[in-house]
Amino acid sequence: MNLAMAAQPATAPAGAREELSPLDATFLELEQLDPAVHMHIGGLSIFEPRPGKRGAPSAEEVANLLGERLASMQRYRQRLSTSTTGGLHWPTWETDPTFDLASHVRRVRLPGRGSDEELREWASDYYSNRLDRSRPLWELVVVSGLEGGRWALASKTHHCMIDGVGSVDAALVMLDGERHPPPRPAADAETPAEPAEEPRAGGILDRIPGGSILRLPLQTASSLFGVGRSGAALATHPSQAREAARRSRAMVEMLVRSEVIGAPQTSINVPIGGKRRLETVEVSLQSVRDIKQRLGGTVNDVILAVIASGLRDLIIARGEELPERGLRAMVPVNLRAAGDQLAIGNRVTSLFVPIAVAESDARQRYRHQMEDAESLKSGDQGLGSSTMIDFTGHAPPILHGMIARSLYATRLFNLTITNVPGPQQPLYSFGAKMLAVWPVVPLAAEHAVGIAIFSYDGKLFITANADYDSTHDIDVLMDGISAAVDELERIET
Repeated sequence: MNLAMAAQPATAPAGAREELSPLDATFLELEQLDPAVHMHIGGLSIFEPRPGKRGAPSAEEVANLLGERLASMQRYRQRLSTSTTGGLHWPTWETDPTFDLASHVRRVRLPGRGSDEELREWASDYYSNRLDRSRPLWELVVVSGLEGGRWALASKTHHCMIDGVGSVDAALVMLDGERHPPPRPAADAETPAEPAEEPRAGGILDRIPGGSILRLPLQTASSLFGVGRSGAALATHPSQAREAARRSRAMVEMLVRSEVIGAPQTSINVPIGGKRRLETVEVSLQSVRDIKQRLGGTVNDVILAVIASGLRDLIIARGEELPERGLRAMVPVNLRAAGDQLAIGNRVTSLFVPIAVAESDARQRYRHQMEDAESLKSGDQGLGSSTMIDFTGHAPPILHGMIARSLYATRLFNLTITNVPGPQQPLYSFGAKMLAVWPVVPLAAEHAVGIAIFSYDGKLFITANADYDSTHDIDVLMDGISAAVDELERIET
């Protein structure tokens, strides 16, 4: 579960050892508990042909550019002190004395014609393989041989290192806001970078809004159960006591709800294997905006409604009974400040959003999604999630693995849906325009489907990451999402 923790610094001085937070360590533990679970995040970006050149950039060209732009981000040069969690202490991040940036960048060529279908097959296999925990936990692959001279960049970063919003920002260091940007000032690899206040010339990092499907004004104060918050302090500060009581109520309400009204059992919640299957859908962002203008609500309501339609089609096609209360999606919510986009670590909380698959009428299904979203925005569920992870963070590492599994149990949610709003202006790398982005969200144990959305340059790119063995029919879900957009466009006000 993506839940709030205290902020971590974006960088650390060379040689510094920083302990993992309990939340970051959770993603290592989930992998240790189930060999079929891969807790890396990332995405694949597709580019037009390079102006005046044939083929993709070389691995050396990409490594050189990446080295310049990641110079001040020490985490990319660090490895874990130990490859497993447990015992009495969390692993720490330590500088890798053998770090070689070139070993984290490689180039592959697609076989055959280089169609989008062949690219999806390659990406499915690529995201089926874990990162090596003995090295810094990230890598980048240049993919050449796409039809029409196109090429791609595929990134993979472990979730213990960075969250979905942050990982997109890290990938964006390869991109520019213009085709031929001026040179960037050289960075000092030994000096931590200060958060930029203004966009750099030709760059887009500081113009990119972080976000998720639902934004809430959540509290990010230290844990109710943290060090230094004693009963005497609460008595001295009534406002803190009220906040503590609110956080406690929110956590209890969330736990009771998850036990009394748990997520329904469906065929998308079965034991999974280690192999993945990726499918993608591209939707016009203007079409989605037109729908919300006519029917009310937000762009996020439209996204959830069309995903609900696709999931409904999938359940019906499998001959299953539609759960009356709908499915339940875990939706990460960004807690990053506007100037904190390149910070390392996880800065998110979670909401559990009903997905109205039982409603047969498209207009009513959309109305249900709007009402459920409004209810969550006005409630304390996100605060309950962050309080729970703060509380469990005080368990010793030797016990925390059991807690990590319970936080991702199928009784809490059926699938993850995550949305990262991206820039709406064209972006470039090596002078080539980025055409598309396929975002990837990881799968927890017994969660056979996860959906990630990334908006860019007037389009929504929706990717389903699915268990290979149990989702031969994942095209039903994706076709249903596309058809639902058309259906909502036809509804009269």
